[in-house]
Amino acid sequence: MNTLYFTEEHESFRQSFKEFLQKEVVPHIEKWEKDGKIERFIWKKVGEMGYFGLNSPEEYGGMGLDLFYTTIFLEELQKINSSGFAAAMWAHAYLAMTHINKEGDDRIKKAYLTPSIEGEKIGCLCITEPFGGSDVAGMRTTAIKKGNTYVINGSKTFITNGVYADYMVVAAKTQPELGNKGMSIFIIDSNTAGISTTKLDKLGWRASDTAEIAFDNVIIPAENLMGEEGKGFPYIMQHFALERLVMAINAHARSEYAIEYAIQYMSERQAFGKTIDKFQALRHKIAEMSSEVEMCKTFNYSVIKRLNEGEYVVKEATMAKLVSTKIADQVAYECLQLLGGYGYMEDYPLARLFRDSRLGPIGGGTSEILKEIIAKIVIDKKEYKPST
Repeated sequence: MNTLYFTEEHESFRQSFKEFLQKEVVPHIEKWEKDGKIERFIWKKVGEMGYFGLNSPEEYGGMGLDLFYTTIFLEELQKINSSGFAAAMWAHAYLAMTHINKEGDDRIKKAYLTPSIEGEKIGCLCITEPFGGSDVAGMRTTAIKKGNTYVINGSKTFITNGVYADYMVVAAKTQPELGNKGMSIFIIDSNTAGISTTKLDKLGWRASDTAEIAFDNVIIPAENLMGEEGKGFPYIMQHFALERLVMAINAHARSEYAIEYAIQYMSERQAFGKTIDKFQALRHKIAEMSSEVEMCKTFNYSVIKRLNEGEYVVKEATMAKLVSTKIADQVAYECLQLLGGYGYMEDYPLARLFRDSRLGPIGGGTSEILKEIIAKIVIDKKEYKPST
């Protein structure tokens, strides 16, 4: 136990969550990976256990716990070898629900946050667009106010939970002529007239549903605006730190799982009269990977601690995601290699992990975008400040 960040209560939670995953989730993973859909009953079970409300306010049914409970939640989800299932859970709890918690008013929180915590409603966050990618400021979706309503037109893509979600947290431009200063955030029921979804076929994350969503003259009440009109861009930027840390934690936990599996395999696989964990070239590869992952994990924990204490850690979170996902890709590649031909077989977990890991440097801001953000901070001395 890392006593610098985790208490006995944290570790007790980790053990109980592990047991929950093994009993309630693992028996269904292969089916969900094959079907490309997570059955509805598990959302309710996760909600009943309180896992969706770890860092949500108690007044809306959450637990109000520190972010190291969230860290444990994310780490253990990566160790059942279905990043698709994990993504569905954390995209709901830490993308969609984060915006509701931070920008939603009391009415919206009671209508959406509480049932989300309970697992009764599933949410998705709709920011990325077909022609925009990481260029959030360049989005084309509009929300034009007409009386007591907004009319939404546009499209979103690569939306985790987009097919089966009950509601969508949607970014759209209320004043397109103002660029990123004219962007706002809305909450929209998925069954609203004019919304259509198309399921996307992905390389990895097979268990989760990922959608392209079209909004064709979708009319919503003006009260579905979250926060202030025109503040959507700073809201999004402010929450990117958490999203990037989520993906950084996913990466180091996924890497640990891969290394642990490779070590176990090496201890059983024999060649030339001895187990292959006795060959120096392979031992040193494990040593190198373990060192890199431990460095990522330690840095990620330090940034989580600072975020938990209220610091605005956009630089550090961006660095965490950039490096952790890069190393995770390398670890997945090398661990698959350590299994030889068996690593290439679907009967062994490294094939799926290899595919799933590849999204790390893409989702939540590509590595190329993250490098430019970091360059602006360290070279141009640009300061990113929280929304007020």
